[in-house]
Amino acid sequence: MEPKGGRIASGTEYSWCRAVPGGTGIAVLAILTSKVPETSGLQDALNKLQSYHPILRSRLHTNPSKNTFSFVTSPTTFIQVKSFNLSSTSKILESSERFSIAPLQLILEHELNENAWCNLKCTSTTDMLYASSYALPDAKWVVALRLHVAACDRTTAVSLLKELLLVLVSDDDQEQEGRGEVNLAIEALIPKGKAKKALWARGRDMLTYSVNSLKSTNLKFIDAKSPRSSQVVRLQLNKDDTERILLTCKSRGIKLCGMLAAAGLIAAHNSDNQRKYAVATLTDCRSILEPPLSNHRFGFYHSAIMNTHLIKRGEKLGDLAKKIYTAFANSKHCNRHFSDMADLNFLMCKAIENPSLTPASSLRSSFMSVFEDSVFDSSNEMQQQVGLEDYMGCASVHGIGPSIALFDTIRDGRLDCVCVYPSPLHSREQMQELVEKMKSVLVQNVG
Repeated sequence: MEPKGGRIASGTEYSWCRAVPGGTGIAVLAILTSKVPETSGLQDALNKLQSYHPILRSRLHTNPSKNTFSFVTSPTTFIQVKSFNLSSTSKILESSERFSIAPLQLILEHELNENAWCNLKCTSTTDMLYASSYALPDAKWVVALRLHVAACDRTTAVSLLKELLLVLVSDDDQEQEGRGEVNLAIEALIPKGKAKKALWARGRDMLTYSVNSLKSTNLKFIDAKSPRSSQVVRLQLNKDDTERILLTCKSRGIKLCGMLAAAGLIAAHNSDNQRKYAVATLTDCRSILEPPLSNHRFGFYHSAIMNTHLIKRGEKLGDLAKKIYTAFANSKHCNRHFSDMADLNFLMCKAIENPSLTPASSLRSSFMSVFEDSVFDSSNEMQQQVGLEDYMGCASVHGIGPSIALFDTIRDGRLDCVCVYPSPLHSREQMQELVEKMKSVLVQNVG
């Protein structure tokens, strides 16, 4: 029996509800602060955000007998901040292996692998948002927000951080959108005719995607049998190098996503033969929906475009970046971000049901995923007032997904890219080496 007042998750949301139990789609925003986050003050701020955004005060109802998921919105806010003292946090930080990893990153990884939505076999109701506070040595703390990705795409995460800072430093009850019901799913807002595709074309495209997936090159799998978790490598560039890269992108008429994908493919390709690689580019559809949505409409409103690229040794970064971005832009111009949405969702669910359909049952859907648009952020007075020193945001990928997912931000003019990968399918040494090669390719081949 479906709960009263619930909205059925459909299309893309349904696919994420299927993916998250396996480990892909746990969104985390981790914030390092030098000011103690009083539990009551943080909880009051999050209560305000829940009241502003119905999806944040919703619970996900799973009905395995009907194979359905529903968002059931509570009329009242209910979030409870879970606090970890220094002793409890230390146990998490002990898992740093032999690598020198910052506490913020370790806590981010810990949260990426805390899965409250892992049970699909029985009827259950779980929150869409969880909050925790971790005490660190040297009078510092990490505040972590963990969300089901059906409620939180990257645009939502960016807005969530801004709104959280605003309510923490202001006593005013800000006027916000979306106080009523959970927003409609993206499929209900696609402009008329943009998602239309003939049945034969849909079959042809799904066959093409399936064949390309089997023919695409993957990073070497280190351990394809052991249980997986999501781990992170951070790619950071200085202001001068970032500026040179952005100017090169502008001069070539491309976006940074093309440059990052090209650097990744060049860094990964180590064969004299041509190899085919798949790249998924995620694009935020809010502004082109009917009606258009603002960035303060929380939920998942991104769509993916999958392209494959033949790579040979000696590729020039700028030329490859132009080729990659042009292929994406042409696909978007043909509305593939709408017309192929149902196809990709279907194939994603089929791979989840039958991992053996993917190479070595790895559940890898592409080599890399990138976002069409970068996030730009500058330090401001609100960040200083709450003592914000650093933050990282991304989503888990150790179920179905790419070998490496890039979450890029230009922060105070510097590129800061969180690179997420499935472990031990890929090792930390392997991915650190890949990211270092990417960094070298970017720095040495632009400007």
